[in-house]
Amino acid sequence: MQLSSKILSGMVLGIILGLVLNALGGADPEKTPLIAWFVSNIFDVIGQIFVISLKLLVVPLVFFSLVCGSASMGEDVKMGQVALKTIGLYLVTTAIAVSLALVIANIVDPGVGINTAEAADYVAKAAPSFKDVFIGIFPSNPFQAMVEGNMLQVIVFAILVGVAILQAGDSGKTVLRGCQMISDVIMRMVGILMNLAPYGVFCLLAKLFTSQGFSAIINLALYFGTIVFVLFLHASVVYTSIFALLTRLNPLTLFKNMRPALLFAFSTSSSNATMPITLNVARTRVGAHNSIASFTIPLGATVNMDGTAIMQGIATVFIAQAYGLDLTMGEYLAVVATATLASIGTAGVPGVGLITLAMVLQQVGLPVEGIGLIIGVDRLLDMMRTVVNVSGDGMVTAVVANSEGMLDKDVFNDLSEQEDYKDSQTS
Repeated sequence: MQLSSKILSGMVLGIILGLVLNALGGADPEKTPLIAWFVSNIFDVIGQIFVISLKLLVVPLVFFSLVCGSASMGEDVKMGQVALKTIGLYLVTTAIAVSLALVIANIVDPGVGINTAEAADYVAKAAPSFKDVFIGIFPSNPFQAMVEGNMLQVIVFAILVGVAILQAGDSGKTVLRGCQMISDVIMRMVGILMNLAPYGVFCLLAKLFTSQGFSAIINLALYFGTIVFVLFLHASVVYTSIFALLTRLNPLTLFKNMRPALLFAFSTSSSNATMPITLNVARTRVGAHNSIASFTIPLGATVNMDGTAIMQGIATVFIAQAYGLDLTMGEYLAVVATATLASIGTAGVPGVGLITLAMVLQQVGLPVEGIGLIIGVDRLLDMMRTVVNVSGDGMVTAVVANSEGMLDKDVFNDLSEQEDYKDSQTS
């Protein structure tokens, strides 16, 4: 069985087992102590270790890949024009995502008739100001940024190191060779984790669906369905249209090549945790040159939050309707601008969308405690919107690489599985 098929099988079996255990009583230690113990001490432990192992690789992988990529980029292409294309595409797709979400939500009206009394207990975390986000991009202590996992600061420091290596002559070439060797070792570690993925994915989803099941969806079915529909519409229409228009390549091939990363994104609900896999896939299956992929993928995992923007747009309309409040056209435009800009600096970790949603609600004067209405289904939606986020990262990477003549068409059009990701270990 091919690796992608193994991961998909692990997902399906984990969901089925979780739903069965949920029907038998779930993870409540008073009702089903044996199931609760098993979920807490087996599924949760294995799943958490798997996610932690992925996160272990994120900072070193991003740093050394980006150092090598930026040093190579200085020789092959203009870094400024690649950065401009990448950031421009990410912001445009995010603006389209939240605009589409607002239009569909106002057609469906998912918040009409909702009981707002359920929202009383939610307290929102404080969101940082745009000024603080912008200043926070630049590191005062790069090692502290690595320890804290502040990816924007790590990216800035890595690019500076790469540029310095490029300008350091023979000494820089020696350092670059060392960084490339370290990067190769880290990619080999990614290959090892890929082979363990089906078991980690199985445990993550078994634990999640044992705890939540589908009961939470019933009360918010219209809200849940609206977000799922817009997420699918954005990925299948907006992404495919942009990709086909700018590359003249088959977008279905892109999604097939991205499949391992998308399955990981669904299981972990984290763009950052999925980043090692996304970078691996972009290089070995999509065919993007390392100097492009090592720049666009870490940046996308940090600033490209189209799925989160869709949730924020629909949630804003939902909460406004639930409280019987009408938003003006100016307020809708403020939602578009705030959700787009809030994606910059938003960490790619599970559940962070609720923090930035508080920022959006405050911008248009809606009650932040309304987030309590949707928090019950947010974990399941987080899985789906992370898939859209990672899809956008792959699409933009392929478009930028193609525009710079650095997309290997033979690799892109080769749909055969790379068994156990052996190719990634030598790339």
